[in-house]
Amino acid sequence: MTTAALEATRIRAAYQHCELITRQQAKNFAYGIALLPPDKRRALSAVYALARRIDDIGDGTLPVAERIAALSTARAAITSLADGTAPDDDLVLVALADAARRFPVPVAAFCELIDGCEADVRGVSYADFAGLEHYCRCVAGSIGRLSLGVFGSADLESASALADALGVALQLTNILRDIREDLGNGRVYLPAEDLARFGCTLTPADQAHTGDQGVIDGPMAELMRFEADRAREWYANGLRLLPMLDRRSAACTGAMAGIYRRLLEHISARPQVALHKRMSLPAGEKAMIAVRALAGLGRLSGRSRPALDGRGALTRAGRPGQGQDRQAGATQQSAPGDAP
Repeated sequence: MTTAALEATRIRAAYQHCELITRQQAKNFAYGIALLPPDKRRALSAVYALARRIDDIGDGTLPVAERIAALSTARAAITSLADGTAPDDDLVLVALADAARRFPVPVAAFCELIDGCEADVRGVSYADFAGLEHYCRCVAGSIGRLSLGVFGSADLESASALADALGVALQLTNILRDIREDLGNGRVYLPAEDLARFGCTLTPADQAHTGDQGVIDGPMAELMRFEADRAREWYANGLRLLPMLDRRSAACTGAMAGIYRRLLEHISARPQVALHKRMSLPAGEKAMIAVRALAGLGRLSGRSRPALDGRGALTRAGRPGQGQDRQAGATQQSAPGDAP
């Protein structure tokens, strides 16, 4: 077998490994990725596989110092990958290196994901939404921009800002879904200023000394609907990305965003349920959202289209004190279209 044939076999095996990881572990991501043509599906599987590895380090059970060291090792590998070097014995990095040769994947954005995971490991909390927004851009906006490198767009600069905004929306949904679970892991993501505004307290398990659940106190349903309104506006901005993508890439993005957005509506409608168990959509509902996205029905838009600044951030809403002065009992906005 020639050297070229051996290399092709190695790369094919690397992609198969990444696709297996995606099928087994990407409960929501897989519904969108299945709508892509094979070359983009393989490349996005490589992106997911490395992101999954980094997340698993941050969420693992090793001591803090060991997780920080493992994340530093991952950062060094990404730096080498961005410079064009990938180890032969790491299938995920082999696949990602090939994907980066075929598509303009901004590999260095994985370092932002590591920044966010390091904040998780260190137990960082957030005083205001500006701090939480930065975290969301690190852990989710980075994935949006990496995915955009695979999707492609005629205007990558504008599309990148929108992909970043959509990542913020998705991460805000994750945070609302996982409040109880995160408390058990010693983490609080909701901004301290929002908790104080609504008269709520979240005490992590390691501070509550009441087992492994933590303590939730105050009118959390009102706070969660407030945060859901904020997330809806980020979705309204981020989903402006869809017309900038080819049809299959738009369907993929619409399906993934649709699943999470539907989930957001379930959480907003039943916040007390979300505080007691991890809410998710049935597989059939996820599949229907994906089918609708592929049919062109998943190209969602919010009723309002708040403006973006140069970073893709909301300029008239989304931050307390910048045009957003909603009362605690604000009426829930309706958001047409699909969400998890």
